[in-house]
Amino acid sequence: MTSAHDESPEPRDVWPAIVLTAGLGTRLRPLSLLRAKPALPVAGVPLIGRILGWLSASGVGSAVLNLHHLPSTITAVVGDGRDFGVQVRYSWEPTILGSAGGPARALPLIGADQFFIINGDTLTDVSLAALAADHRRSGAKVTLALVPNPDPLHYGGVTVDGEGQLVGFTPRGPANTGLHSIGVQAVDADVFAPLDPDVPAESFSGIYRDLMARCPGCVRAFVSHAAFRDIGTAADYLDTCVDIARIEASAPSLIDGGTTVADSAVISNCVVWDDVRVGQGATLAWSIVASGARIPGGARFEQSVVRPRDRRPAEPGEQVVGDLLVSRIGTRRSASN
Repeated sequence: MTSAHDESPEPRDVWPAIVLTAGLGTRLRPLSLLRAKPALPVAGVPLIGRILGWLSASGVGSAVLNLHHLPSTITAVVGDGRDFGVQVRYSWEPTILGSAGGPARALPLIGADQFFIINGDTLTDVSLAALAADHRRSGAKVTLALVPNPDPLHYGGVTVDGEGQLVGFTPRGPANTGLHSIGVQAVDADVFAPLDPDVPAESFSGIYRDLMARCPGCVRAFVSHAAFRDIGTAADYLDTCVDIARIEASAPSLIDGGTTVADSAVISNCVVWDDVRVGQGATLAWSIVASGARIPGGARFEQSVVRPRDRRPAEPGEQVVGDLLVSRIGTRRSASN
């Protein structure tokens, strides 16, 4: 089990990666009805662009993205990956194949005996070079990047023994003492090779549990204190965008190009996508406004997701407000900050 103190400088061409970008983003609705989650802008850069940029800076030269939900919203911002310093290829899934089935289908495109699996909805700065080195050194088949659980009531846990071997998984709740998986793995291709590339399969709840049972020590932990940001819900997305804009001192990047804001409008701590118009005297606070929305003069929205109606049916919890569909953003974990 390795700590952050063991991390090493990042060489070039570490390993290839598959970034899991096929998911429906159900918890992010209604935003994920408009764009696939990895295509959402995060302080001026698509989420997937930030992930690919980190991969490039970590020495990863090529990546495969698996696609299913609203694939054109991803390919439109990524293309061949050159803008982010990574050669990108795509693995199409007619049906979602899951966290193990997706990598199994993409193996011919990955073309390596060892590679990284990266979740397409999280941001982290964990050292991929150190993770790869630990994976090679231990002889594991799967090595999970873990951190101390930042919120045991919100995230399930991973239990690890004193030798760094995974021994189980714990549900979220007051009794959860497990570590937290940050969505980054180093794996051997032969873990996924036996799977049918057209049949859904899961990793944590499926093949990893089986592997742990029949091959003790084959699934191991790499523990560090790496940064981690989860973009699971609209509240998570808003907090992440605002926080990154603050860190990067780029608050204007929270408002995409092609948006018009009246002089007397007040916008604070909001994510505003492209092609939005905000009228005179309107007030927006801690909200997300989707492309095409027209905010009328004098309107006030706080802690809301606002999107154009455009003859779309309202989602559960959404209200029709003129030409807009409006829903409340759930409790933000940083709301007390």
